[in-house]
Formats: sequence, C-alpha cells, structure tokens
Amino acid sequence: MVIAECRGVKRRVPRLVGWWAVLALSLLAGAYRAAGQNRAPAEAPRYRIIGYVSGRTEIHRVGAEKLTHINYAFARVSDGGEVVLRNQNSPAHLAQLQALKAKNPSLKLIVSVGGWGADNFSDAALTDASREKFAGSVVDLIKKYALDGIDLDWEYPGQPGPGIKYRPEDKQNFTLLLKAVRQRLDALSSERGRTGDGRYTLSIASADREYFAHTEMDKLHVYLDWINVMTYDFFGSLAKTTGHHTGLYRAPGSGESARSTEGSVKQHLNAGIPPEKLVVGVAFYGRGWAGVNPEHGGIGQPYERYTEEYPYSRLARDYIDKSGFQRRWDDAAKAPYLWNPESRTFISYDDPASLKEKADFVKAHRLGGMMYWEHSHDPEEALLNTIFKHLR
Repeated sequence: MVIAECRGVKRRVPRLVGWWAVLALSLLAGAYRAAGQNRAPAEAPRYRIIGYVSGRTEIHRVGAEKLTHINYAFARVSDGGEVVLRNQNSPAHLAQLQALKAKNPSLKLIVSVGGWGADNFSDAALTDASREKFAGSVVDLIKKYALDGIDLDWEYPGQPGPGIKYRPEDKQNFTLLLKAVRQRLDALSSERGRTGDGRYTLSIASADREYFAHTEMDKLHVYLDWINVMTYDFFGSLAKTTGHHTGLYRAPGSGESARSTEGSVKQHLNAGIPPEKLVVGVAFYGRGWAGVNPEHGGIGQPYERYTEEYPYSRLARDYIDKSGFQRRWDDAAKAPYLWNPESRTFISYDDPASLKEKADFVKAHRLGGMMYWEHSHDPEEALLNTIFKHLR
C-alpha cells in the first residue's frame, strides 16, 4: 500500500491504483503545461501604418501586407464645392490599389482630398447647404470607387496659402464640415451594415502651432477616427536657419519655440485628443541647405540658399556617406543628418535609425501609429520595412 495525498487528506489506496493515479496526474500536468506554452500571447496593440500613395508610385510594387491603410493623393474640391478626381489617371490608380487587397484583405483604401495649394475648402465649408453638398459628394466618391473612407488635407483653415481663399470663419466652419461628413458616413455605414473597424472612416491631416489658433481641435476630433499629424517640414525653404525638418525632439540650443515631433504631439494631447487617435507622420524625403555656417555640424545655422527635396532612395544611392557627405547622428534630437564640409551643405532626413526611435515613441505614448509621405520616395521600402518591423 502507498500513501496518496489529496488536498491535504491522507488516505490509503491499493498500489496498482496509486500508480495509475500518479501517471494520470503526471499526464494531466504535462498537458496543462503544454497548453500554457502553446497558448497564443495576448494580442499586441494594432498600430496603424498609413502610406500616402500618389500617381508617381509603381503601385504593383507596393508591399500591401505591411500597411493597414493607403491614402491616395489627391482628390480636389471643385469650384462648385464637390470632391472630384482631376487626374484622368486616378480611376486606373484606384483600381490598381484595390487589387492590392488580394495581398492584404484587411487593407483599407482611402482617398485624401486637398494637399498644399488646394483651394475651395473655405467655400465648401461656408454654409449648411455647401457643407451638405460637399458631404454628399464624399459619399458619391466612396460608392463609385468602393473606398473605405476619406481623408481631408486642408492646408490650412483660416490661413493664407498659395492663392487659396480663406476666412476667419474657417475655424468654426471646419468643425461643421467634419460633422456633416461624419453624419453622412455613419448613415452609409448603417445602410450597408458596416460596423466596428468596417465602418467608413474620416481622418484629417493636421499641423501644429498656429494651426491650432485657426481650428477647434478640442471639438472637431470627436468626428474623426484618427488624425495624421504632419510632423515634418519643421524647417524648409523659408526658415531662417537649418534644422531637423522631421526631428523627434528639439535639438540643443534651438530654443523653446523650435518645432519637433514631440512638441507637436504634446500640443494635440493638450487639446484633449485621445492618444490612440494620433498618427505620427514621418518623411520619406530630406531637405537641404547650402553655404551653411559650419558650426555645430551645420545644425541650426544660417545659410546662403535652400537646395531642394531629396527622395530617400536618392539619398541612399548618391549621398549617404558618398560624394563628400558624412552621415551624422544628433542623439538629442534622435535625428540623422548629412554634412558636406567642402560645399557646406546640410541635409535633414529620416532613416531607419530615426524611424525606430519614432516607433518606440509611438508605443511609449500609446499613440495610434505612423504615416508617411510618400511611397514613391522609397520604392525599395527600406523605410517602410523599418516601420513594419517595429510596429507590427
């Protein structure tokens, strides 16, 4: 006879039965451990990875499996206040983009309306009637091209641009325009039985600083599924000095007013926008300045002339540690830059190292994901691969 213990109570059982009991308990424990080892881990947050795609992109090459959303750029607002596709090739582009869903059935296709220099937003947002007309044209576009949502890129409400009309009333009218579009999209979702992640989405592209003075960001975000924060172009052709045009943090000595991804995100959060609605923008291109004062490796220095924008593919091929350019890293800003001491040329850009830092920032602050402008600048997807690796 052997002594078997069960919940602290000793009892006698025949030896044969005892061996079977021990064996059964052993097998049960092993099965339980195996089940625990094979159990799927808790699902990680599903960050958005949004790529802006234009007609310049070789669409068939797009790694659709790495993206959650594609924003096709751009539709425009007509003189009559309706959303229209002015590029005669846009229908073919949208058909090619729809075909990418064969690679990734979960991929969402969105049309982005506007862009730099796009006019007629102010008129479209002006009255109840004009807002309803605009919202109706959004629904018509979605139906015609089987879209999953719309993205409004009004640059910028209440501010002058390259020949665009603007009004002080844009501040309130933008909110009302988004409300009108949201109501129409929700009605269409209900009509077609699209619920949860399947409902039609509404997003905008936003900026920082003075953008907030001309919009009601504390109010309008309730109508949006997310906000694509344009955390790039912090320094450009009109800047007084060079700088990191898409830096994660402020560079030392740049002053409290210097723009950064962190500062822009904080401004959005301070407006009461939920962090999961904020999608951090990154640049697949660089900006350059020549005749730069050589102090501090050209960072934050006066210059003689702005040069141009450089697609990342061109930087990788011709500039990064080539042609007299040295790749350097600003650890405070978490940003790379190129410096040519002979021509005194400074180029600011994003690369895999800075994108990893931004992905970590997104995760640390529980933000909604990352978006980039734009896909044709990185056809080999070196940058997209980095985003995918660190977010998905």
